[in-house]
Amino acid sequence: MDAERLVALAHDVASGLPETELTWPFGPDWDAYKVGGKVFMLLSELHGEPIVTIKADPVESIALRQEYEDVTPGYHMNKRHWITLTPGESLDADLVRELVVVSYLLVVE
Repeated sequence: MDAERLVALAHDVASGLPETELTWPFGPDWDAYKVGGKVFMLLSELHGEPIVTIKADPVESIALRQEYEDVTPGYHMNKRHWITLTPGESLDADLVRELVVVSYLLVVE
């Protein structure tokens, strides 16, 4: 999945979830999506490439990082509870949608 599609898809999914709020608590370069006042997704850039950072179940995050080349430990976040998605061929739209929704649900719980 290319960078533009990754960011657009993550934004669209997050924006469509109930009671989601887009904020910029870390400055204009970090889009922070919140529900109930808690962050569930961050959009930014790393070395000029867009990244999507989301919450994940700790056990699931290990499996995701092993299975998908474009899933890495959460950039500037707790590496156990967050993962970062980068543009690349290992990600598809269904996976990105699912991961954003799971992140949201982890925060809502």
